[in-house]
Amino acid sequence: MRTPPSPRTRVRRLPDRGAYDRATVDAILDEAFVCHVGFVHDGQPYVIPTLHARLGDTLYLHGSPASRMLRTLAEGVPVCVTVTLLDGLVLARSVYHTSANYRSVVVLGVARLVDDEDEKRRALEALAEHLVPGRWADARQPNAKELKGTGVLALPLDEASAKMRTGPPGDDEEDLALDVWAGVIPLRAAAGTPVAEPRLRVGLEPPGYVTDFERVRAERR
Repeated sequence: MRTPPSPRTRVRRLPDRGAYDRATVDAILDEAFVCHVGFVHDGQPYVIPTLHARLGDTLYLHGSPASRMLRTLAEGVPVCVTVTLLDGLVLARSVYHTSANYRSVVVLGVARLVDDEDEKRRALEALAEHLVPGRWADARQPNAKELKGTGVLALPLDEASAKMRTGPPGDDEEDLALDVWAGVIPLRAAAGTPVAEPRLRVGLEPPGYVTDFERVRAERR
């Protein structure tokens, strides 16, 4: 599904890099671990990094009910949520054209506080599974006190756009003869060897979803 860009989400700088189809937007949101939440509180701008998860047409955020972010956004303050995936460093023959390959998403809107307990549980499950698939069923799930102590916000994906850069550097024609290496240094997130918690019961081995963990591009799943 392609959502026509709103005046606020249309990519203006290098518009050919913009994408508005939900498949592209969803794939980037689903691959990223961390989002940044921008809002204004008491006349001051804030950008807060936090975890997120998507369920269908809704992006869920969570945190302490006492946090500035949760309290402010629960009042209906407009919010801007962004995610960025860095895919490579683009080294051009000139400093001017040196860049990066990336995939990013901007979501604009007004979030609502999730009061329904069933929806809150589904959102928290989505957050856990977004980080490490298989973890929700394996770990102890939130009790009543923990549910009460966790705030969840729901942001509709009605206004969202993606922007991406791929490929080699775009050197000027006259720079091609320079004896300067040019190309791309690919980057990707890689999981290291799991480290057990010091008080873990002896003989308790990590499950397969831990030892085999790998974050892959959403379109390759």
